[in-house]
Order: sequence, then structure tokens, then C-alpha cells
Amino acid sequence: MEITLDSIKKQARAAMTELVNYGEVGLEYAGTSTHNIPPLKPGDIVVVGCSTSRVLGEHMGTHSSEDIAHAIMEEVLPIVKARGLYLACQCCEHLNRAIVVERECMERFGFEEVCVKPALHAGGAWSVRAMEVFGDPVVVEDIKGMARAGMDIGGVFIGMHLRRVAVPVHAQNDRIGMANVTMARVRPKLIGGARAQY
Repeated sequence: MEITLDSIKKQARAAMTELVNYGEVGLEYAGTSTHNIPPLKPGDIVVVGCSTSRVLGEHMGTHSSEDIAHAIMEEVLPIVKARGLYLACQCCEHLNRAIVVERECMERFGFEEVCVKPALHAGGAWSVRAMEVFGDPVVVEDIKGMARAGMDIGGVFIGMHLRRVAVPVHAQNDRIGMANVTMARVRPKLIGGARAQY
């Protein structure tokens, strides 16, 4: 499969569109019901972790690509902004998977800012790009499990940033370049027993 920036953009746009619309259009994937997944509301957080190396089919952290981060961001950020959502971009493990967010998001949710500047090989191309394009970017230690939707491009493990209960999105758009894409939305906990009604 030939990997081009145009194909990466198309795949990123399709995946993010599917993620933010999941549950709103009565989609059913692999027997998973979406009826308990509330729609995303303005002010909700969408977390995205991305290994640009994996998009290229390389080992994680070995071929960080600013061009690929740029291409994905160019498609993902406008979709998130158009719905009034906050994009949270996960750094790599060298920064303990810290998160780049807009200052407004940090202040709204009471996140703790940390003093670090993501770089290509300590944070990754994805977080570097977020620092370049966000209006007033800050790095926070974590987002305290507040994300209501998430996209993991290349197996970077975003689960720690999602609210409970995370529900996998069995998506039709599950690849960007050579990287597997896994996505999740969240729903309120189902409590009670045999008599409970939802």
C-alpha cells in the first residue's frame, strides 16, 4: 500500500468523523449497541494519541514525521473545533504521556500545567504539532480521565485519559497509513440488577 499525505488526510478525516458521530446516527458495529452512548457536547474533550512512525509502518519512536503530524492535524482539528470540542494531544512515554491542550481547557477542568516543551524525540511529532497550531497551548500532566472520546493511532495507549465507562468504537475506518486505529466513546455506568431500567 502506497502511503501519501493525501491518503493519510483522507483516512484521518474519515476516522475522526466516525468517532464524533458515533452513537448519533444509530450505528451498530459488531453487535455493539450505541444507545447508551450520549452525544458529544460543546466543551467535551477528545483525546488523540499518534505515533507517526507507526503510520509509516516503522517501529514506534524511530521515524517521527512532522509532515504526517501536520497532515493528520489538518484534518482532525477542524472537525473537533466545528463541534465546540477540545482536542487533547498525548505526548509519548518520554514525557509520561502528558497532554497538550488549550489553556482554556486546562482552566475549565482544573488540570495541572507542567513545565516542558515537547520535542520530536521527547513528546513526539504529534504533540509538537499541537504546540504549533493551538491558540494558547499548555502541557498538562494528565487530564484526569476526563475525555469523552478518544482515538489511538498506532497503539500509543490513550485509555488512561478516558472517562469511565469506555466503549470501543468498532469502526469502519480503522487505519491511518500503516497504523491501526482504535477508538472509544464513553457512556455512564449501568448500575443495578435485574430490576434496573436504562
